[in-house]
Amino acid sequence: MNNLESLEKLINSELTTKINLSKINHNELKIKIDEIDLLSVILFLKNDVRTKFKQLIDVTAVDFPERDMRFKLIYFLLSHEFNLRLNIEFDIKENYKVRSITSIFPSSNWMEREVFDMYGIHFKDHPDLRRILTDYNFSGHPLRKDFPLTGHNEVRYNEEDKKVIYEPVKLEQNYRNFDYESPWEGTKYIKEITKK
Repeated sequence: MNNLESLEKLINSELTTKINLSKINHNELKIKIDEIDLLSVILFLKNDVRTKFKQLIDVTAVDFPERDMRFKLIYFLLSHEFNLRLNIEFDIKENYKVRSITSIFPSSNWMEREVFDMYGIHFKDHPDLRRILTDYNFSGHPLRKDFPLTGHNEVRYNEEDKKVIYEPVKLEQNYRNFDYESPWEGTKYIKEITKK
C-alpha cells in the first residue's frame, strides 16, 4: 500500500457496507462510519497486512450543540510501514455510550478519559473512566460549546482553613482611571514631582 488512492479503494472494497463516506483531504484519508462498526473497522485497519495502522495517534471530539447528533468523534491512525494517515469519524447523540477501543489500542485509555472529561462522552467497557484534566469535584465539561467562559466555580487557597476551597465565580471589575497621555512624555504625577 503505497498511496492514499489505493488505500481508499482497498478499504471501500473490503468494508463496503461499513463505510458511509471516504475522501482524501490534506494528505489524509477520512472515512465516515456508524458507531456500531467502530471495533470491526479498527480491527481490520490494524491487523490487515495491506494497511497496518498500528498506532493510534489521538481520539478527540467536536461539539455541535444545535444538532440532534451533537458530537462527532474522530480517531486518528498512523501506518508507520506505509507512512499513511487515516481519520475515522462518526456522529453520536449527547448521552450515547461509545464502545471503548482500549482492548485494541491500550493507549486509547488516556485519550478516551480526556474526551470523557472535556466533553462528557461516556465509553462502555473502559477500564478506568474518570476525570483526567479537571478536578474530581469539577462540574461541567469545558470543551462543550455551552460551557460558560468563566466556569461555574473558582478555586483558591484559604489561609484560615488551610485548604483549597471552591466558591461560585464572582466577576468583578474595578473602576480604573486611565491616563491617555503618551508614555514618552510621562504621567502627570511624575511631571508634578519633577517640577517641585
